[in-house]
Amino acid sequence: MESTGTQQDILRGVIDRWKAAVDAHEPQQVAACFTEDAIFQGLHPYSVGRSGVAQYYDSQPLGLKADYEVLETRELADEVLLGYLGVDFSFVDRPTISVNIGIILKRVDSEWFISHYQVSRLP
Repeated sequence: MESTGTQQDILRGVIDRWKAAVDAHEPQQVAACFTEDAIFQGLHPYSVGRSGVAQYYDSQPLGLKADYEVLETRELADEVLLGYLGVDFSFVDRPTISVNIGIILKRVDSEWFISHYQVSRLP
């Protein structure tokens, strides 16, 4: 199924919350964007659950900023979306890192959360 405006709006709503928390260095708020049992794969060994997400972002340097572009969205099932993003993580003291991030969003009650997050570093 092709991406629709509604799918992109849902994805952007979740990723805008994630980005605001990353940019503000608020690891607990970043973790709140994820489901309780989310599988999270950043650039370090993977974790499961919000505590692993919070620990990962707590270890990131102050001044880290995320700028993203939505590359693709797909509806996988009712209340489940796939998102594929290009993300540039910038730092105050080193070069920007460009990655692609694949995420799966899941609707829980009336809110959308990230249930799977997988980073691929670009060469």
